[in-house]
Amino acid sequence: MNHASDRLIADYAAGADLPGDQLWGVEAHLETCAVCRARLAAVAPAQPLVEAVWSRLDLDAGPAPVRRRRRRLDTWVTPAMVPWLVMTALVTLLAVLLDRVWPIVLDATVVQLFAPVLPVLGVAASWARGLDPAYEVVTATPRAGLYLVTRRTVAVLAVVLPVLAVAGLLTGTAPALWLLPSLAFTTGTLALGGLVGISRAAYALLAVWVVVILLPAFAAQGQTFALSTGSLPVWAGIFALTSVVVVLRRTAFTRLGAHH
Repeated sequence: MNHASDRLIADYAAGADLPGDQLWGVEAHLETCAVCRARLAAVAPAQPLVEAVWSRLDLDAGPAPVRRRRRRLDTWVTPAMVPWLVMTALVTLLAVLLDRVWPIVLDATVVQLFAPVLPVLGVAASWARGLDPAYEVVTATPRAGLYLVTRRTVAVLAVVLPVLAVAGLLTGTAPALWLLPSLAFTTGTLALGGLVGISRAAYALLAVWVVVILLPAFAAQGQTFALSTGSLPVWAGIFALTSVVVVLRRTAFTRLGAHH
């Protein structure tokens, strides 16, 4: 079993203002790990820790409403996702500018080319081991699994879809042409992630999008089926099928290896 680091235990015992996902992860880990509970007891006297907990529960002395809203938001996203959020806005802005000043040879907009990529990159960032200092603790807790995967995926889509909607409106791209591929690649990442790990699945699907769809489309210099309106039933079918696979294989996400 993976245990919380000494620094995380010390910060928790001292009542430090930990990010929401780290606080949530270490508390869930302590529920089932006697070793880490013993380490916590060794670095923090019982009475000050109890007083700190009660102070958090005291409604009169509790945090302001704005702070509580921020804490709830922290349980949906990780600090590792912040750079990705900035990148999403910049990439989408670049797609809109390219669509205006650099007409591509395909019968598609640049927004369509980026649409499946943005949510997949976000899902990969939300499970990046090297970017999240609380990765081992969070993914090893009983509260992890499909529930946590779904929360972070919804957080990704909550950012990506409005951004793509604005970009699609500015470039005249029909909503279904960017929405269905985005959703299909997102659920496809989760479905494949149950087998090989979410990050690996994201990178694999990115490679498939570039090698199998984009490069042949540019080589042919014309209409490509994957970017046309005729492909919409196919994208809808992929989205439905991979969603079913994710639900049927939901237990795969309870293993730490599924989050690599």
